[in-house]
Amino acid sequence: MYLKKYLKRYTCCLAILGLSIGNSTAQQAVPAFIPMPRSVKTDTGKFVFGSSTLIRADVQETRTVEYFTGRLFSTWQFKNKVIPGAAKASGRQPELFITNSGAEQLPGEGYRLSVTPAGITLSGKGAGLFYGMQTLLQLFTAPVNGATVIPCVTIEDAPRFGYRGLMLDVSRHFFTVEQIKDLLDLMADYKLNRFHWHLTDDQGWRLEIKSCPELTKVGAWRVPRIEFGGNTLPPQPGEQATDGGFYTQEQVKEVIRYAAERHIDILPEIDVPGHSMAAIAAYPWLCVTKNADTKVNPGSSFAKWFSNGGFEMYTDNSLDPTDERVYQWLDKVLGEVAALFPYPYIHIGGDECYKGYWEKNTGVQRFMKEHHIHDTHELQRYFVSRVNKIILSKHKKLIAWDEVAAGNIKDTITVMNRFGEKEAIAQIKKGMNIVLAPGGNGLYFDYAQSTSDQEPSSHGGDAPVWKAYQYNPEYRALSAEERKHIMGVEGCVWTENISDVSKLQYMLLPRMLALAETGWSDETAKDYPRFAGTALPLHLSRFDNTGLNYRVPTVFNYTDTTILTDTFRFEVAQPPVPGARIFYTLNNRPPGDYDHEYRKPVMITVPRGKTITLKTIVITPAGRRSIITRTVLDNSRKTGN
Repeated sequence: MYLKKYLKRYTCCLAILGLSIGNSTAQQAVPAFIPMPRSVKTDTGKFVFGSSTLIRADVQETRTVEYFTGRLFSTWQFKNKVIPGAAKASGRQPELFITNSGAEQLPGEGYRLSVTPAGITLSGKGAGLFYGMQTLLQLFTAPVNGATVIPCVTIEDAPRFGYRGLMLDVSRHFFTVEQIKDLLDLMADYKLNRFHWHLTDDQGWRLEIKSCPELTKVGAWRVPRIEFGGNTLPPQPGEQATDGGFYTQEQVKEVIRYAAERHIDILPEIDVPGHSMAAIAAYPWLCVTKNADTKVNPGSSFAKWFSNGGFEMYTDNSLDPTDERVYQWLDKVLGEVAALFPYPYIHIGGDECYKGYWEKNTGVQRFMKEHHIHDTHELQRYFVSRVNKIILSKHKKLIAWDEVAAGNIKDTITVMNRFGEKEAIAQIKKGMNIVLAPGGNGLYFDYAQSTSDQEPSSHGGDAPVWKAYQYNPEYRALSAEERKHIMGVEGCVWTENISDVSKLQYMLLPRMLALAETGWSDETAKDYPRFAGTALPLHLSRFDNTGLNYRVPTVFNYTDTTILTDTFRFEVAQPPVPGARIFYTLNNRPPGDYDHEYRKPVMITVPRGKTITLKTIVITPAGRRSIITRTVLDNSRKTGN
């Protein structure tokens, strides 16, 4: 089901939790904010908000106010009257005042929110005003007798990084315009502001290019397959390509408009010179082999990977960097992309470019000799430089994956870093601006969420939620001046193993919330026990109520372990989701809702020479289930002399 259906009727209905902070005047509880604001001061008292509460707006951003009131109505049927004006009339009832006044003194994307018993004041402009409204929505709780109680609080907030992104690969599996909009809604809830749209790859070309119609007529479609992998059949003779889809330029304009209303910029990616099989299937002359039998890959294996990270392609999927027609084609493609997308950057991929066919081609070797290009790595740099000039001619800037930063780069380009700290530091030392999206630090959301074999199929590796949360992008080896080159962070969702919205939600949540806090909150404001134990359960409860799929946290941080002991106290402070029930077994069988239910701490005694296997499962009020944890309590090993 689509996200939007639920987001329209259920906003962040979050209870207020008992976590004290030291800078409040009365040691009150801190609301369950995600991401955590820069400064939160709580106070005694409350403001009662109901349908009769007046909303007064002295702002230019009328669409933002309409967005906010629309959320109030769709969630709780609050249909509050909105009036313009800077001055409150004498004797008027308590109100919510939304204003641009004072916003010029706030940081970029910053806002100020004050809740007192006499009223609420939200000050900001542009994106800052919008983000302040998202924070205010997180203060609302489900109405009782037609009103909701909002605690008194003063918040001054602004983001840590200007770039807070999420990448979705729509080449491996296509997602509709409505599904993209739903994802944008979810991003907006958590103050993410860059949607990186991976539009082309070997498995499909997803963007209409009017001057090159074969790209979508041929390149957007492949033969149907259920799984991606080594056993997946390549296209068979006579088999029809019926699986796929693409976005028309009118649809893209609608998505851009929708995103802009939520203060999200869209970064388009056209992956070249490698990962171009879908384009080559449409126009075989784009590669050096010019194989007219090239088909859009349906998820079958077309490369051999080696333990050192190298690989060999069975099919040519790289553009010919020596053919002027390729650059003319790119000029047309990137010209339409630049005209369509307002964002100042265009992503060109640049990763995993196989050069074996270049090395075997006599024409390429002759070109390299004539142009004094020493190897094919330098040839790829030549290609990137040519593409950079095309992009600059369209008044845009180039961004690409790490590989484009290798060697002696003379062009000014921006790097999206997926390899981590060592490469990031080297890129910054070269004076490059970077966006950090390292899979090894938990920002690849196509990885499994634990090491358990109960996790759904994934790209490989594991990226638990804590890894994305605890990642600190501002590496200590960098000076304060060098850290200014860090534009922000991005989570990536590659979709080889994600074919529908339900699994997309599962792989995103709750990791996307950890990304949001890593991108927004100062390192000093981050606190994983608060996030995981206090704030996150309430947000997961919201997802449970609204029907969004997500990974239910387990009882224990681990999923499979052995403890040497003769006794074990099985104790759970609180369920990972409010209202969830915990079931367990002691006989090594998988638990279900028919087994022992955890109600209070259990002392387990392990007989000498024996082992007992404790297995647990969490079942939420909506019936969603965690994976099963396994704890082997081992008292069988001899100790002493």
